[in-house]
Amino acid sequence: RCETCSEEEAKYRCPRCMRYSCSLLCVKKHKLALSCNGVRDKTAFVSVNEFTDLNLLSDYRFLEDVGRTADAAARYPTMHSPATKKLLYCLRNKARKCNIDLRTLPVGFTKRRENSTTFNFTEKKFYWHLKLVFPHCHAEYVLKGVPDDKTLTDILKPYIDPVETDPVVCQRLKIYTMSPQSDVQILMKIENRKQNSVRYNELDASRSLLDNLKGKIIIEYPTLFVVLKTLKNDIVVLGQDASEPAQNSDGESSSLSSVEDGEIRDGS
Repeated sequence: RCETCSEEEAKYRCPRCMRYSCSLLCVKKHKLALSCNGVRDKTAFVSVNEFTDLNLLSDYRFLEDVGRTADAAARYPTMHSPATKKLLYCLRNKARKCNIDLRTLPVGFTKRRENSTTFNFTEKKFYWHLKLVFPHCHAEYVLKGVPDDKTLTDILKPYIDPVETDPVVCQRLKIYTMSPQSDVQILMKIENRKQNSVRYNELDASRSLLDNLKGKIIIEYPTLFVVLKTLKNDIVVLGQDASEPAQNSDGESSSLSSVEDGEIRDGS
């Protein structure tokens, strides 16, 4: 049966998420509901028992594609133009004046290509490229042109507010929209830490995006993790681990109560 409408016999299977569909309409619906692009994940895990010559050939072609993409990026003139370098220098300089350590990646990296963050000299504020991750629903959303004076509460309203949320988004993030606002916790990964010591800073939803980014290291653009306090997870918030002090936006330390130790990776 079709996994979207549950009425007709399935005719198609999505190469990306392996869901069955009966028609083009259901294919489009499942892509919209699950943010699925329908493209096979060439880096998906394959166990040794299931690994075949076809998988080996796929890996070989994937490595060839990576080589061609990296070579093309290195040859692309606009990425190395003086205007581009000047723009990146300006962004880092403006961020530094706001007490934000903004770092950019080399040409060819995915985050470098997709970053759309700009600075408006007339309004004297950033318009950020922002990624929202909802780990409990395995959902991600990308926002472009988010003004730095907008509060995190307003940024999240179209996603977790049961009144203002789009019906499709509301259904996908149902566990968030049905939870009280006091249960929502916004976290951001602390950069430049060892892989076995991943930690997160808790952000203040009532404050602006700019205020929350002050004193933080940002690689290309901010990625915010929206979690629910009542659900068990392996995220460790700095300052809520007894062995480490908390750190506020000004870099000062304070102590908080301890919670269960663990970690989460964002796959970047």
